[in-house]
Amino acid sequence: MMQIAIDAGFRCGAQLPNTVYFPLYFADQDWRKPNRGAYMAALAQHRPEMATVLDWERGEQLPEVLDWAEEAAQFVKRVLIIPKVIGGITQLPRRINGADVVLAYSVPSKYSGSEVPLWEFAGWPVHLLGGSPHRQMMIWVHLTPICDVVTADGNMASKMALRCVLWHSVPGPKGHWRTLSDLGLGDLSNDANYEAFRYSCENIAAAWRKLGGCD
Repeated sequence: MMQIAIDAGFRCGAQLPNTVYFPLYFADQDWRKPNRGAYMAALAQHRPEMATVLDWERGEQLPEVLDWAEEAAQFVKRVLIIPKVIGGITQLPRRINGADVVLAYSVPSKYSGSEVPLWEFAGWPVHLLGGSPHRQMMIWVHLTPICDVVTADGNMASKMALRCVLWHSVPGPKGHWRTLSDLGLGDLSNDANYEAFRYSCENIAAAWRKLGGCD
């Protein structure tokens, strides 16, 4: 699946310290079970362009979050801080330990999401973290007048492809996710999940290009 995504113009992203088979551009950590030692060791090994650090979920966590960011900055060019504290963004530095700071907006989904109002991100470079492609694009429309949305990531398309479901820019009766059969492709008998993922990647990339959106 990663090769399919790369062929469509995407870059490699992974949750570390999971196994990685391609040069890594974006790294994330398990926000539910943070393991700082294993994560930093993996960053040192892979040296991605950008990486998240511990989610900033409570005000008193800021010193710990910045400490993670200072360590991660040794291995990346851009550190992604994920603010989930309303009113807290003004306390964040623009650079830390030689790396640029990018704010990661956790796109709301059934698993997570930020409650910080979008206007608080004004004037910052922003990464859209997770969520569905169409939700990311909706947020991009609201954010671009006030900040620079530089990148986005997500694994929803790969998960849906395991069910032979693909993302389509034109929503149908049940939304943007369509089965291969919906589009007259239900006769595929081999590697149907890979074909669904390929269509998703091509459609998502084309939709971002049409918007003039992020990487």
